[in-house]
Amino acid sequence: MTDRIHLSHGDLSVSILPRGATLADVRLAGVPHSLTLGGADDAAYSGPMRWFGAVVGPVANRISGARAQIGGVTCHFPANEGANTLHGGPTGTSGATWRVANHDASSACFTLDLPHGTDGFPGNRHLTARFVLTGKATMTLTLSAVTDAQTLINLANHSYWNLDGTATTVGHRLRVAADHYLPVDARCLPTGEIAPVDHTPFDFRQPRLWRADGSEPIDHNLCLARSRRALTPVVQLTGAGGISMDIATTAPGLQVYDGRTIDTGQTIGHQGAPYGPYAGIALETQDWPDAAAHPAFPDIRLQPDAAYNHVTAYSFSNY
Repeated sequence: MTDRIHLSHGDLSVSILPRGATLADVRLAGVPHSLTLGGADDAAYSGPMRWFGAVVGPVANRISGARAQIGGVTCHFPANEGANTLHGGPTGTSGATWRVANHDASSACFTLDLPHGTDGFPGNRHLTARFVLTGKATMTLTLSAVTDAQTLINLANHSYWNLDGTATTVGHRLRVAADHYLPVDARCLPTGEIAPVDHTPFDFRQPRLWRADGSEPIDHNLCLARSRRALTPVVQLTGAGGISMDIATTAPGLQVYDGRTIDTGQTIGHQGAPYGPYAGIALETQDWPDAAAHPAFPDIRLQPDAAYNHVTAYSFSNY
C-alpha cells in the first residue's frame, strides 16, 4: 500500500490513504486526539475499518435490488447488503487504490479510473478527489467525475466523527439545516416519501443533544436541497469539550448515521482501544439514496457531455 499523504496548514493537519482516498486522521492544534475514527494500521482499512473515512461509490448509500435502469438498460450490480448494493458493492471506490496525481504541503489530488462495466456500471469513468487545507483550520474536499457513457454517480466521504476522543459520541450536539428527510423501510431503503422533519427525531434545525444510546436510531438522508447548489453552510457538530466542526456543501443530501453497528473487534483505533457502537457519527454529504428508483429525487445520472462536481468544506474550531 502506498504511504499515507500528510497535509498541514494553519492549525489543521490530516493524513490520507491512497486506498479509498481515505481520510485517516484529522488533528487540530492543541487537541490531544484525532477528530475522526481511524487507526495507524493501514491493513485495518481492508477489514473492520474499510469504510472509515473512505470515498464511497461510484454510488454511495443503497441501490435497491442491486439493479437500476441506465439509458434504457437494466444494469445489475454486486449485492453486499442483503439484496441491495451498498456503497458501490464489495469493492467500489473505497476498496480501490487511488493514484496520487500531485500533492504539496497543504493539498493532495487523487485519481481513479473505473473501466466500463466495472461492478456492472457503464462508462469509462475518471474520478478525482482533491483535498485542500486553507485558512486557520478548513479542509475542502472536491469530488469530481466524467464519463464516456451515461452512468450513475454519487460519491461521498464516509468519515466517522468524534470531536471529544471518547468511547462514544454522548454529549455531542448536532445542528442540520434540513426541513425534510427520507423515511426508510426495514431495509433502510427510502420509501419515496419526502417528509417534513417537524415533530420527528430528525429535526436538527436547532442544536440538539445527540442520542448515542439507541433511543432514537438514525440512518437517514436529511434533505438539504432539491438539487445541487452553491457551497452552503448546512451542519454544525459540537463536542462536549467545545470543539466544533462546521460543514458547508454543494450536495443536496446528508446521510446521518449514529454508528450503532461499529465494531472493530481487536483492531485498535486512534485512542488506543478498539471502536464499539456509537464511537462516531457519520455525516455524509451526498445525493439522495436510491435515486435511480425514485424519479422525484435529485437525478444522479451523469451524461458524457457533463461533469459531476461535489464540494464539501469542513471547518474546525476549539473554544
